[in-house]
Order: sequence, then C-alpha cells, then structure tokens
Amino acid sequence: MPTKDRRATDVDRVLQSLGALPAPRSRPALVLVAGLPGTGKSQFSRELTKRTNAVILVSDAVRRLLFERPLYSWLESSRVFAALHRAVEKLLEAGVSCIVDATSLAEAYRRPLYDIADKWGAKLIVVEVTAPEEVVVARLSKRASSPDNLSDADVAVYERMRPNWEPISREHVVVDTSKRTDEAADAIARGMESE
Repeated sequence: MPTKDRRATDVDRVLQSLGALPAPRSRPALVLVAGLPGTGKSQFSRELTKRTNAVILVSDAVRRLLFERPLYSWLESSRVFAALHRAVEKLLEAGVSCIVDATSLAEAYRRPLYDIADKWGAKLIVVEVTAPEEVVVARLSKRASSPDNLSDADVAVYERMRPNWEPISREHVVVDTSKRTDEAADAIARGMESE
C-alpha cells in the first residue's frame, strides 16, 4: 500500500477506535499528559475523561492498533505518532477536545502537539505526571502481569528513559500521582471546559 494511503488508513483506524464522539465545542482543548512509564499517565488521563467531554488517545493503544507485535523501532514510532497527531488534528478541527497520553520524553516529541494546538486555536494544557521511584517500580512490577496492560514498558525501560527526560518548556501543571489527584483533575477539567 502506498505510504499516503497507509497513513490515511492508519488515521481512520485510530478515529474509528474512539467510538462515538462527543458534541463539538467552539474552542476545544488539547491536553498532553506526559511522564515516564509507571508515573500514572493513563490513570490520570482516565480521571480527566470522567470529568470532561473529551476523547483520550493513548500512544500505547495506537501502537497496538497498528502493530500486532510492536518492535518499538524508529520507523514504527514514526508511523504511530504520525497517525496519532493527524487524528488529533482532525478531532480539533471538528471541535472535539482531546487528551493525549504519551511518554513524550523530549521537547522534540511534545512540540508537534504544541504546534497542532496553536494551528487549530485549541486550549493547550500540558500535564507532567510524576511519582516517586519506589512507587513507579512497584506499579511497573505489578502491571507486567495485568492482562489488560497495553504497555511493554517495565522497570528496565523506566531506568533507561529516566536520565533522558527533558524538562517541559511550556507552562504546565505537575501532578504527583502517589498522592490524591482529584483536585488537580478538577482544576484541569475546569480549564478544559471554560470558554
């Protein structure tokens, strides 16, 4: 299949996997939930979706959708994020708020989402999710045996990525998921929903 056709098919698959979309908003929000593996990105993203009229795009789910047995190669990741970014663009264009759950280790990985938010005039909210190392290690050890776990990241992956984490350059909120997160989720949800 030619690359252009495959790209369109990938985006269609991602959008179809979301099911029925919420009603459009005059100014949708784009929330990037970034953090190392095991810090609680997915749990916090789910908390946000319970409070808002937004769809969630999980990079690990997109990878599993496009690749039955992910290899985590550069080419594979390029295809995953090309589909994810284009899906976000289409959703924002349609007025649908999005929550993107992805490690986003470096600014180079975050910048395309900043640019997409700017392009479509979406409200950009960046959330850095953290947790103490002992909490992360316990979570990663536990989730390895979970049948509904989408991520292949384990403690070794966390240890390899941790020194490469780049500070977020944009204004952002830091949420420590080893503590109660309901106040932070409420505040972010209010920011998403406000015109």
